[in-house]
Amino acid sequence: MKYLTLICISMTLVVSCQNEQKTPSKQDQVEFNQAVTDTLAMNVKAETLRTWKAYKKYAWGHDALAPLSKSYSDWYSEPLYISPIDAYSTLYLMGFTDEVKEIENYVVDSLDFNKNIDAKIFEVNIRILGGLLSMYELSGNPKVLEKARDFGDRMLPAFNTKTGIPKYWVNLKTGIPRGDTVNVAEAGTYTFEMGVLSYYTKDPKYYQAGKKATLAIYNRRSPIGLIGDVIDVESGEWVSKQSHICAGVDSYYEYLYKSYLLFGDPELNVMWEQSLEAINQYIADEYQGRLWYGRVDMNTGKQVSSVVTLYDAFFPAILALSGDQERAVKYENSWNWLWNKYGLEPMVYDYKTGVSRYPAYDLNPEIIESAYYLYHLTGDSTYYQMNRVFWSDIKKYCRADIAFTSVADVQTMEKKDYMPTFFFAETLKYLYLTFTHDQRIFNFDEFVFNTEAHPFRRSTFNKQEAKIRLGF
Repeated sequence: MKYLTLICISMTLVVSCQNEQKTPSKQDQVEFNQAVTDTLAMNVKAETLRTWKAYKKYAWGHDALAPLSKSYSDWYSEPLYISPIDAYSTLYLMGFTDEVKEIENYVVDSLDFNKNIDAKIFEVNIRILGGLLSMYELSGNPKVLEKARDFGDRMLPAFNTKTGIPKYWVNLKTGIPRGDTVNVAEAGTYTFEMGVLSYYTKDPKYYQAGKKATLAIYNRRSPIGLIGDVIDVESGEWVSKQSHICAGVDSYYEYLYKSYLLFGDPELNVMWEQSLEAINQYIADEYQGRLWYGRVDMNTGKQVSSVVTLYDAFFPAILALSGDQERAVKYENSWNWLWNKYGLEPMVYDYKTGVSRYPAYDLNPEIIESAYYLYHLTGDSTYYQMNRVFWSDIKKYCRADIAFTSVADVQTMEKKDYMPTFFFAETLKYLYLTFTHDQRIFNFDEFVFNTEAHPFRRSTFNKQEAKIRLGF
């Protein structure tokens, strides 16, 4: 459910050929077997360590590993240490205590956010703030919480707009924000992390800023209950009136329900239920026996596009979590069909024309995340088997000499020199949790994940106390 630029979403690359639907191999069709599952779990764990060691050797201190060139890349002119912060909770759950302590010590002793760089608010919120807060949740180290609070304070100036919707960028040193046009995910995906920060610090200002931004989007919905996807943060006018659940909107909806689940703010639940009703009435689309969620005009509900993004595969997870298993199962099956059509998912796909509009695969976790949720919530091994196939295909097409890398085109499986930080945070974590599910080393029902898969224990957040600390 990670950021996808509007440029990528709007690309209309012509696809010259498509692979036939892949028939699962006999190995893929093997029934659930504990010994096989234990081997898969150990394999994911070993590959995680191999990839982490590659990051340490070739990219330590930088934001991301470039696996093919055995180098690194940074998001800005100075690194923010994003990969280790994202990797921490996965390494923790896998029991890599030495690696976890090394990251924690580096964060406490060496990480300084007083940098003269303009950071993308949405991206650093889910990765850095969310990662640091989860690090504190798991470690109990108060110095980590100090770093999280410092970072949260550096984010807040972006929210000083006429609507309360944050600007696109904020300078971490000067506090000067810029960028008046944002998509809905960038506008309203803050209640979770900023709510956690308010709870830990007993200061409601963070949650109140995040909730104000979410309300600013929700209160600008159309008479039929739909929102657009791009908005001006100062005027509050919709720049784009397409309504969908795709990249650029996705986590706004995710956080309505997950923030309610964690903190118990009843207003968020009302917003979720009313939003979901409109989504299912106007955006849901049964096409050739499969359930999809396309793009419609926010005022009329009329479909304007059948283009979807692989980020949309997060939706079965949130549907199942909120109790709608029937739609969750149907939608996950649609994405599973698309994965098997190519062997990996294309980034952007038109389900009515059958054309991949942007055929890259960036090691995304969303379909794996939803399979894990459904496996736990239904007990149906179908979803375990899905993740077996996904992991097998990722190893087949994305595994490189030192780590894993993205694929430029799922039709040719040409690799590109890019490993996003969410591969550590999400993809590897959800695979590992799937294959260790019956070992009960992690209790799904005790935790809520942020959109970057950083876990937070539900029992930490007393609902009555949250009313005071978050100010709702």
